[in-house]
Amino acid sequence: MPTQARQLAHRVLLDSEERGLPLAERLAASEVESLPPRDRAFLHELVLGTLRRRGTVDLALSRLSRRPLDRLDPEVRGALRLGAYQMLFLRVPDRAAVSESVGLVQGSAARGFVNAVLRRLAREGPPPEADAEADPLGWLTTAGSLPRWLATRWLERLGAGGAVARAKALLEPPTMAFRMNPRVPDAQVRIEAAGLAPRPLPVPGAWEATAGRPSELAASGVLYLQDPASQLVARLAAGGRLTLDACAAPGGKATLIADESGSAAEVVAAEASPRRLRTLVQLCRRWGAENVRVVGADALRPPFRTAFDSVLLDAPCSGLGTIGRHPDIRWKARPADLARHSKRQRAMLEALAPLVGRGGRLVYATCSLEPEETDQVVAGFLAAHPDLAPVPVPAWAAAFADGPQVRALPERDRTDGFFAAVLRRL
Repeated sequence: MPTQARQLAHRVLLDSEERGLPLAERLAASEVESLPPRDRAFLHELVLGTLRRRGTVDLALSRLSRRPLDRLDPEVRGALRLGAYQMLFLRVPDRAAVSESVGLVQGSAARGFVNAVLRRLAREGPPPEADAEADPLGWLTTAGSLPRWLATRWLERLGAGGAVARAKALLEPPTMAFRMNPRVPDAQVRIEAAGLAPRPLPVPGAWEATAGRPSELAASGVLYLQDPASQLVARLAAGGRLTLDACAAPGGKATLIADESGSAAEVVAAEASPRRLRTLVQLCRRWGAENVRVVGADALRPPFRTAFDSVLLDAPCSGLGTIGRHPDIRWKARPADLARHSKRQRAMLEALAPLVGRGGRLVYATCSLEPEETDQVVAGFLAAHPDLAPVPVPAWAAAFADGPQVRALPERDRTDGFFAAVLRRL
């Protein structure tokens, strides 16, 4: 296992945890992308796995370190976590994990400390796991790898069984789901030839790659990697002659809507961030989605003066439904974020609602299952807008129906956690 991948994984973790840099951007940086495929895959496993299993890793380390983990130098703490993750969850020899982790830190004292803690872990092994039934909070905050505030919230709302089931689901690597580009006639042949062994998923048009690596086909526009729940939301907004995707980057939903609505329809893909706007443009070009018009626009101040048949607001949110795919969110999110996001989500709905034509649809979605960002936003908005009413869930999405809303649950559906409500102007 290459030293370079470990060193870069260490830097990526420090940049994300200590400097607050977006993890997805660091993993997409040129220094990561330039690694050989096998080394790059190992780096991703180290970074994502260490974050995903940090509760277990920290419990093991805290019992072996004479100093509290939160008081350690970040460089030392990061090296310990990477080493412990390899020893506890990967088939890496203890000797290699220890020596490579020691090499990640500077100074003889720091190196001696990392060496002593990890060698002790090799001798003593991990501590016993908390019993999920007898001590659900203890399990959720260690083996379940949740911050205490989120574990407590889920226990109160979902009960012990529901909270543990969700946490277990979000510890698993996410489904490698994709959809095919309908503009590529031989897409399925090429996908099968690449050894992806595709398996259809419950969402129409969604497939799971059960083997192989789809990255090359994704880069060439043959397929697009997209969680089934995200595809589900986009399909709810598809079908109109003129559709607005109000927070469109990176473009997965906008291009799917374009595919489903047909070449005669137009999708306006709006995005406020210049950086994310570039990503959106690149995907539309790679996908060949000529019926997508990319616009720099803020959903809080939409510049449009036309009526849309369909408006999709996949609103910025806490992202707590995606902590299996984006494990850094586990440790960055804070309770106060929910109220802040909720206020902004409601403001976006108020700004976009006037753009929905008579009989048109307003689709509100979040990659969160927390009530403040889902049911409460929709209920408050509908109370102030009697000219809008919920639309029944279509038959093809019945497996995800929860009353008039759609909810994708990680523990039930093997997807990210997503919520969506479709509202029609009367």
